[in-house]
Amino acid sequence: MKMRSIIGAAYAAIAIATATSAAAHGTGETVTPHFQQTIPNIPGKSLVTLIVDYTPGGASPSHIHAKSAFIFGYVLSGKIESQVNDGPRRVYRAGESFYEPPGSRHPVSRNASKTMPAKLLAVFVVDAGEKELTTSVQQESSSRRIK
Repeated sequence: MKMRSIIGAAYAAIAIATATSAAAHGTGETVTPHFQQTIPNIPGKSLVTLIVDYTPGGASPSHIHAKSAFIFGYVLSGKIESQVNDGPRRVYRAGESFYEPPGSRHPVSRNASKTMPAKLLAVFVVDAGEKELTTSVQQESSSRRIK
């Protein structure tokens, strides 16, 4: 394995760990790293996938995605309500998908059901050196005040 691939894999592993810990502050959600790999024919890019399990009524905190992250969301089961940037809130059902352009704000990501669980596959195409896939809006506001 080339040194560049090893370094890219290490950065992706750090990104997964960061995304998992950042997203774990939600209520009723569990984020599990699923897959990560540098993309050999797109230098400097990695593919990272996460599974987000929502308990009935569970939600992710409002967050911002990495400036390099193009995200494809695919609902595996249940119904998920999502809002990207200032777009409309929409409920996606199992088998439906959506995307988020790089640097998007995600004010709403939650299970639309109070009685049934929901599961989402999040696929990130991101810079291999990206350290944080998501930052909670509260963390973003706090870091702006500190600077």
